[in-house]
Amino acid sequence: MASNAAVDIPSKSIAVLPFENLSDDKSNAYFAEGIQDEILTRLSKIAALKVISRSSTQKYKSAPDNLREVGRQLGVANLLEGSVQKIANAVHVNVQLIRAATDEHLWAESYNRKLDDVFGVEGEVASTIADQLNAKLSGTEQKAVTDKPTQNTAAYDAYLRGLAIEHTQYSYESYQQAAREYVEAVQLDPNFAFAWARLAVLRSFLYFNAVDPNTNTAGAVKEAADRAMALAPEAGESWIAQGAYRYRVLRDFAGAVTAYKQAQIRLPNNSYLLQNLAFVQRRLGLWQEAEATFKKALELDPRNFQLLGSLGGECYAYLRRFNDARVAMDRALEISPDSASTRANKAVTFQNEGRLDEAAQELARIPADTMDDFVVAPRINQAIYERHFDTAISIIERKLSSVPAGQPLDSVTELALVQLGFCQQWTGRDEDARRSFSRAIESIKPKPDALVSPDANGTPNTLALAYAGLGEKEKALEQAQRAVKDYEMDAVNKPWSETTLAQIQARFGDFDSAIAAIPHLLEVPAGLTIANLKLDPFWDPLRKDPRFQKLLQSPVGDEKAAAR
Repeated sequence: MASNAAVDIPSKSIAVLPFENLSDDKSNAYFAEGIQDEILTRLSKIAALKVISRSSTQKYKSAPDNLREVGRQLGVANLLEGSVQKIANAVHVNVQLIRAATDEHLWAESYNRKLDDVFGVEGEVASTIADQLNAKLSGTEQKAVTDKPTQNTAAYDAYLRGLAIEHTQYSYESYQQAAREYVEAVQLDPNFAFAWARLAVLRSFLYFNAVDPNTNTAGAVKEAADRAMALAPEAGESWIAQGAYRYRVLRDFAGAVTAYKQAQIRLPNNSYLLQNLAFVQRRLGLWQEAEATFKKALELDPRNFQLLGSLGGECYAYLRRFNDARVAMDRALEISPDSASTRANKAVTFQNEGRLDEAAQELARIPADTMDDFVVAPRINQAIYERHFDTAISIIERKLSSVPAGQPLDSVTELALVQLGFCQQWTGRDEDARRSFSRAIESIKPKPDALVSPDANGTPNTLALAYAGLGEKEKALEQAQRAVKDYEMDAVNKPWSETTLAQIQARFGDFDSAIAAIPHLLEVPAGLTIANLKLDPFWDPLRKDPRFQKLLQSPVGDEKAAAR
């Protein structure tokens, strides 16, 4: 009997493997990547095909020896291999379509084109593959697959450079560089809708994370998204740009879901789109839908370790399904054993269950000099939960000293600065603590009338904690209550702001309000666990209260949430 794996692989499924760069000039690698990417993008617009995302194929060689194994790992029946050679103004593209299970070559073709005529190749290849796999295209799909995005060779070149940077480098600096390439593309061809769309998505991400806020403004994101939509209202890429603007800038989560679903109709094989849809569904509290969307994204992107890490750390962990979270993270670590963020997130799942020894073991496997926010934050929490306040202080001070002089602090580092203040207080260094809290407030709210907007990392909560650290009760409570309102419609961040408010109430002696808030926070997704209550010093003011002690005995929160 055939194995399930063989039965499950649809015949109309394909992965486009990395194209080999045969140019003598190795700096032309971006061009080979771009041609591969454009063929994949066009194929992915065909609903009758299952097309694997680039993030799952990019680790493979251009022409691997073990095609059957590659097909099995990616869950596809067919593989496309190719090579690109660019010499001066001439381009030579070779492609071959192979049946993975038998190594049978189904079709091969060579294309010799002038550089300014290369745009047509991607559409021709995608159309021929659809024919070879007997995939029927609608009229709309045929147009989407064969349309030329621009007639301007230099603009297209800049666009391909931007794509190559986005796909191979993961840092704020590289995303800024990719955005500059897209800016060049739209300056060369103001009617280049796809370049406007990518620019909108990248700028929305940089805006969301407060990177170079003078360039990545709300207005700049809106302009790029609106230009894409005006130029190409039927393109899925334009709808992704609208979704990114609504999600990250307007925080209109329902509007973002609408836009992403419009994109999904036009881009049935786009895992990036599905991942973002899942992120927004969580914020609306649609946790079951979000899980289903994550899983659908994984079918199209089975070897994307970041996607697996997100399913574990940003979906299952919030549902307190910690075992499921670690299964997803372990799959991610099989694919990318050096992923510090995945290992750090795995440590967080152990912290939330009070399994500090296992959390420490995971954190110890990350190189000590790693200063990334997503690693530093769990290290700080580990030290605080272990009551090793001096260790926490030294971790935070190392992080602060790694920030280049004159560079503004990001929101995660601002929270670390507030935690530094509390650790200094808990070890009797009140003057140092005052300086830390004041520095955090100065960073978050440089002018008294400065607006503190709700962001992904809970900055309004951080400000409330800083006021509390300084003993400014009214300001702290007012800011904490404002943060709860800020995140009213955000199912991921709202429990965090409600937790912050309860901790501030406890600190200033309003035990009744603090204790009344806890049962709800033990039940809602993205809320508290019993281990958080037991280990976090912020709850120390409540420790002697019999009502709090009774809550610590209750398994209700974890069990109810896990059952949802």
